Amino acid sequence: MRLALEEAKRALHLGEVPVGAVVVANGAVIGAGFNQPIHAVDPTAHAEIVALRAAAREIGNYRVTGVSLYATIEPCLMCVGALVHARIGTLVYGTAEPKGGAVTSVLDLARLPLNHHFQVIPGILETECRELVVEFFRFRRQDG
Repeated sequence: MRLALEEAKRALHLGEVPVGAVVVANGAVIGAGFNQPIHAVDPTAHAEIVALRAAAREIGNYRVTGVSLYATIEPCLMCVGALVHARIGTLVYGTAEPKGGAVTSVLDLARLPLNHHFQVIPGILETECRELVVEFFRFRRQDG
């Protein structure tokens, strides 16, 4: 999760919502990404998607079966869909996203009739993950 937080800080330096993600297979990072939809002019350039794309390229397969994805914030519906299609094994996230989180906050992933489910481990480095995003939005509200 500390590596995902470093990725989130990269987004922060670009003025993007500070979300980071890393994909781990057999103890090694095979993909990393940070939120960059504004910078990349791409609405799908969320941290999780960027990390999954990098992991898929690294292993040469669009299915990254059994990997763990670490994200600083609970993924949105789009990203959950990508995690399902990629066939990840475990999602580890830092803090809940009460307005758009599609794992436990707004939607209950376990209750959706999907063709693939993955283990979910919430709350890892929750305080650090939450504070990064809270500070970002506090600064944006003051700035403009």
